[in-house]
Amino acid sequence: MKEIKERIEHHIEELSKYTATPGNGTTRLSYSEEDLKARTYIKQQMEASGLTVREDGLGNIFGKLGGTMEGAPSVLIGSHFDSVPNGGSYDGPAGVVAALEVAQLFHQNNLKPKYPLEVVALVEEEGARFGGGLMGSRGMTGLLSEEEFKSLTDKDGISTVEAMREIGLDSSLPKRRDPKTMKAFLELHIEQGPILEEKNISIGVVEAIVGLTQYEVTLTGKAGHAGTTPMDRRTDALVAAAKVISQFPELAMEEGNGTVITTGRLNVFPNGANVIPDKVVFTVDIRSGKEARVQNVIRNMQELLESHNQNGIEIVAEQRLYMQPKELNQGIILLLKESSTEMNIPYCSIDSGAGHDAMVFSDVTDVGMLFIPSKAGLSHCPEEWSDSSHIAQAVEIFYETAKKLTEVESA
Repeated sequence: MKEIKERIEHHIEELSKYTATPGNGTTRLSYSEEDLKARTYIKQQMEASGLTVREDGLGNIFGKLGGTMEGAPSVLIGSHFDSVPNGGSYDGPAGVVAALEVAQLFHQNNLKPKYPLEVVALVEEEGARFGGGLMGSRGMTGLLSEEEFKSLTDKDGISTVEAMREIGLDSSLPKRRDPKTMKAFLELHIEQGPILEEKNISIGVVEAIVGLTQYEVTLTGKAGHAGTTPMDRRTDALVAAAKVISQFPELAMEEGNGTVITTGRLNVFPNGANVIPDKVVFTVDIRSGKEARVQNVIRNMQELLESHNQNGIEIVAEQRLYMQPKELNQGIILLLKESSTEMNIPYCSIDSGAGHDAMVFSDVTDVGMLFIPSKAGLSHCPEEWSDSSHIAQAVEIFYETAKKLTEVESA
């Protein structure tokens, strides 16, 4: 355990160096220079554990330990390695590091699995550069088409294809993966909430993942001079947007039962101090454990937007992402709990209020997920922190579970 813990701390520390905002959290956007440095490190660690490394047309990284049964589907284990702007060092990388450690244990113990073991490091889970989120897993499972992928651009108008080319990645490689090649997917993630820490429990076995949708809303008005345009002659897109956004919390509170709504990104154009804004683009993120509640809030949001679609203001809302609530595989949940019990590691069942790549894979293969505590429940900020000993415990649980799923033949 001590050796695993030390390696985990080293991996986390190394990956945290690859940030565009040193001293102010982790900012590692997909296909950036920081992405390139992180993926180089990840691939080196995969190779050090005897894995065969490749990348797909999305930039996802795979490290494979072949199985003895020809053509057998793989047990995948991993997470994402991109970040939000000024985020933490654990959201995503903790899961990648845990997967690397499981592979290292297979390598150290000379295990020969019947079914292949694959470590996977996924891109653009956060959607911080190209929007929507979960791009690596959605592309792999066919939820994101080739045409949709190519049409995505960042805030500077740079396309996914252009950005990949910039760091030497080949977007023409296959993206979609045949579900028949995946036996299971395992993911470790920090909780990003306070429950496990408050309960003083080191492992959460995830039973279900919240449903979510994300919209991009564009309000168009008319620009004008800040000093010479009378107040009653203005068509101010930002004022209209502010009125709309201020009413969103009421929609979620009226729905209740843990339903939440967030506007996390807002861009104002032309963004001049002395210019009346003529366009505002903002995001809307809606989440609930029940799909019907998500649908209710969507309808109410659309009615609210329509009520402000007047007096020269035009509003267009585009759905960028929709994921139904997902229940994870009961067979793998049982394996995770059995492994925890066998090693006397305290655990509890928990639901996820955040979306994860695991929810995408649950449509095409058997999925299991573990949470570890987040200090003070903090995430998506520089203060994000999780104890390496908890990651090490998750590694041990996944190691035992992966041995069962890959049907290890000999050592």
